[in-house]
Amino acid sequence: MNKTPTASVVLCDLDGVVWLAHEPISGSVEAVARLRQAGTRVVFVTNNSFSTLDQQVNALGSIGIPAEGDVVTSAMAAASVVTAGSRVLVCGGEGLIQEIERAGAEAVVAYRQRRAAGPFDSVVVGFHREFDFEVLSDALTAVRAGAALIGSNSDPNYPTPQGPIPGGGSILAAIEKATGVVARVTGKPHQPMADLVRTMCPGVAVDSIVMVGDLPETDGRFARTLGCRYGLVLSGMTPSHIGVDADIVAPSLAGIADHLLGVS
Repeated sequence: MNKTPTASVVLCDLDGVVWLAHEPISGSVEAVARLRQAGTRVVFVTNNSFSTLDQQVNALGSIGIPAEGDVVTSAMAAASVVTAGSRVLVCGGEGLIQEIERAGAEAVVAYRQRRAAGPFDSVVVGFHREFDFEVLSDALTAVRAGAALIGSNSDPNYPTPQGPIPGGGSILAAIEKATGVVARVTGKPHQPMADLVRTMCPGVAVDSIVMVGDLPETDGRFARTLGCRYGLVLSGMTPSHIGVDADIVAPSLAGIADHLLGVS
């Protein structure tokens, strides 16, 4: 049995791969531990912009996965294209608010400051349950006045144990439709997120990286953006591999780990 890993770094999506609404998928925690024990670095790459970085790290820790320094989110990707000192209308959750402020910009939260006076340099959008007609109106006003439209991600749905719910991409689509402007999207599968990942994994050749995820449109395309292999799991939003461009297919993260570790 060959237990030498065939990847130096595994980039691992969270929702639909490690957990569903923070409920661990069977075998996922052990898979991460096995990969790490074999010398593979596991980095969690999520399009969740709602939760803060600390919340993500703590949630992973609560299920037995240490993750300090190994999480990158679409909120971080969105903040990476925001200019320090700029004024940002944030239509998103705490994770997005925190990263915008961490980037040195002023975050004006749409659902907390109704009809906030402009001008704004950008409108940054992510998943949030407070989205309503007033938030849509404020975003429209800001974009029409010249603010750039930035989406943390374009995922239409978000997997939960009870089935999918609308994702940040659905909110972004409403704002794009109202404004007539196509947003700059920063999360997977787009280049700003790829740039963040490469910064976190300096010196690692792309052929030693595997991106594991449940969404070919997001995770699979992100693998191609990076130039690395794509491992599709069937534990989330994609029930079949038929017609999917994937290098590895497994029922879950545990099966991906078995493949990479040469476990028969």
